[in-house]
Amino acid sequence: MYPHLAVIRELVDRGHRVSYAVGGHLSSLVEPTCADVVPCSSVLPGAPGAPTAFDDDDPVAGMRIFLDEAIHVLPQLRSAFDTDRPDLVLYDIGGMAGPVAAELWGVPAAQLSPSEVAWDGYYDDMAAILDPLMGSPSGLDYRHTFERWLASAGTSLTVEDVTGVPSRCLVLIPRIMQRHADRVSDRYRFVGPCLDPRREEPGDWTPPPGDGPLALLALGTAYTERPDVYRAAIDGLDGTGWRLSIAIGTTTSADELGPIPHWVQVRPRVPQPAVLAHADAFVTHAGMGSCSEALWFGVPMVALPQAVDQPANADRLEQIGVGRHLRADPPDPAGLGRAVLEVASDPAIRRRLDAVRAEIRGQGGPQHAADAAEDVAAGRW
Repeated sequence: MYPHLAVIRELVDRGHRVSYAVGGHLSSLVEPTCADVVPCSSVLPGAPGAPTAFDDDDPVAGMRIFLDEAIHVLPQLRSAFDTDRPDLVLYDIGGMAGPVAAELWGVPAAQLSPSEVAWDGYYDDMAAILDPLMGSPSGLDYRHTFERWLASAGTSLTVEDVTGVPSRCLVLIPRIMQRHADRVSDRYRFVGPCLDPRREEPGDWTPPPGDGPLALLALGTAYTERPDVYRAAIDGLDGTGWRLSIAIGTTTSADELGPIPHWVQVRPRVPQPAVLAHADAFVTHAGMGSCSEALWFGVPMVALPQAVDQPANADRLEQIGVGRHLRADPPDPAGLGRAVLEVASDPAIRRRLDAVRAEIRGQGGPQHAADAAEDVAAGRW
């Protein structure tokens, strides 16, 4: 949700009536946009009464929970909007009920993608990964369930239409982070990171004491149970004069990290954009949102990918010359400390970051994304 909330606020500020359908437990994230919140019941982990997790050993299980959510949410969308049809449906990559509802209503739709999009030849290029995945028993069941749902809903859409190859897409990442960007269809418009300026406000956050360089260590919201990684960063930077701010999430206790030096700050979460505005290096899981935010602020990265698209993102950071991908898991403390110092002091990385920052800030942002949304609604795209 975070990558597109600023776009929603921009559309509201332009005078559009925007309704935002969301799991009721997440309504508070939407309220600051001033959109009309339409709370829905949800079956995603974290929602009241929903499972707390899914089978990490089955890679299709993570896909299936979003399909189950779409099946659960579609009747709620129809109940809310069948008699008050929107002029445009914008939907996240996980909000797969959106394009189905849009076709049933006969209105245009556009996906909001906070990650890489498929390029021409994507399925051939990724066959070695996708074919075994989708040919597995759980993969076959996923596709059959998906196809039955689309047919029973009365839509002509295919699984690919709803997932990998939407009719239109606003891509909320730096174009430079997209593999094979020259092979991406013109149905997809790169609008770049759309950071909400309010997320740059520090709130009650203040840097750790001292005047040394500052490193931020954050592993996103889903892969935070890594006290070994947090300890490695503390030990690796000990004696260097650096300061370290660590976001450990809500399921890890600071007591699990051992002794905490005075130059280290440990909190469940931090206002990441606000911290990146001050940081000299970022130790990250290489989620696309975190990569995009760091590039927006010109912060060099040390990537410790945990799952899904993160290894590919980490490789991309190295390829474009803005960071390092550490492959040891858990990382060696000395190696992690060296990597932080090296990315922060390398003049070539600094020059590259400055160029990338200027490029992505010139690509657009919330205003550019809102322009694209208006183009879809008006039939100009």
